[in-house]
Amino acid sequence: MNDTRIASVCVFCGANAGARPVYAASARAFGRLLAQNDIALVYGGGGIGLMFEAARAAKDAGGTVIGIITEALMAREVGNHDVSELHVVRSMHERKALMAQRADAFVVLPGGYGTFDETCEMLTWNQLSIIETPVVLVNLEGYFDGFLMQLDRGVADGLLKPRHREMLSVVASVDDVLPAMRRWRPPPPAPLPAPSSAIEP
Repeated sequence: MNDTRIASVCVFCGANAGARPVYAASARAFGRLLAQNDIALVYGGGGIGLMFEAARAAKDAGGTVIGIITEALMAREVGNHDVSELHVVRSMHERKALMAQRADAFVVLPGGYGTFDETCEMLTWNQLSIIETPVVLVNLEGYFDGFLMQLDRGVADGLLKPRHREMLSVVASVDDVLPAMRRWRPPPPAPLPAPSSAIEP
């Protein structure tokens, strides 16, 4: 992944602000980082939580912000109209598909079920070669330690291939995100099965 190819980044993170100030502070720092590097922020379109902190910081810093939200969530998550583009779609499936279409990379900050769902779906799409897009997880204060341990358990138990485990880049702070994107490579293709030596009767 060459940095010049990164024109837009989709962030997955909480619709809640969380109990630790570092989460909101890092979301704001990430929004500013993208704006300062002329990278558009793609996000869930809400006007609450960590996602809004990132979007507002990017917009305040002069960046481009693209919100993608469902009709049902416009009221629940207080759809944010103060963005460069706001796309209102019918379903969560359409939302994620449009996010993938508009983003050159995905970044994961702390969040709940929705954040884990979006992260795992994009990793699965990479695994299936539907997309070839970096996924960078920012493990603030060890928030994702349990999730990462579960992935390692999947490898140890033969349920997740090591090359697919390595698709997920993990960094400790938002300052490390862009270098991780530059280093990212898609997983190597699966090895071809060995030819059978059996002779058919």
